[in-house]
Amino acid sequence: MLDTLPLFPLGSVLFPGGHLPLHIFEPRYRELVQDLLNEDVPDRRFGVVTIRQGWEVGEDNVDSMYDVGCTAVLDQARQLPGGRYDVTAFGERRFRLLQIDTESAPYLLARVQWLPDVTPERDSPGRRERLSAAARDAHQRYHASGMRSGPREVPGEAADLGDLSYLLADDCVLTTEDRQELLEETDPLVRLRTVRKLLLREAEFLRELRAVPAPLAEFAQQPSLN
Repeated sequence: MLDTLPLFPLGSVLFPGGHLPLHIFEPRYRELVQDLLNEDVPDRRFGVVTIRQGWEVGEDNVDSMYDVGCTAVLDQARQLPGGRYDVTAFGERRFRLLQIDTESAPYLLARVQWLPDVTPERDSPGRRERLSAAARDAHQRYHASGMRSGPREVPGEAADLGDLSYLLADDCVLTTEDRQELLEETDPLVRLRTVRKLLLREAEFLRELRAVPAPLAEFAQQPSLN
């Protein structure tokens, strides 16, 4: 199934179910917010795609975006002086970019194809239970490192397996590349296994960082007075 979405390129990856706060100040995106609020855009839905490099996407570098993104649904919007907005949205469903339209609106529009999860290979209730438990354990180890600030979000036991990997990953600090890899993976069991691997890697890194016996600044070379 194909659809058309307004696009909001960002320097970060939005997951399905993720929380997205935005400060809107550019004229074209202020107009997008107005169109969303006025429901000129159906269901107050727009597409979030991650920029591969830099901070902005113009007509001459639309190829700088990743091909897979996630829709966001506008939740709340607060207008500020000068026409700016503080808005919140939540991630909904994945899509693949097929075609970019730079002329029909002040902001980018895209023809997209929806990207649902596939049926996992060698699926079984036992395998799902083992992967789910292992991923949750890796999430717990990550937070046990003591280096993660902020509140910890533990998905409930009733969380859908397809959503669990995103809920766990969104509660941790991962690179843009890692997050994009997770977003693009359509096998929920492979995605859950990947999340476990990433969280164990990060937990080990944080454990070793805490084990450094002296402040890291002591290892830095003193600047030359010349």
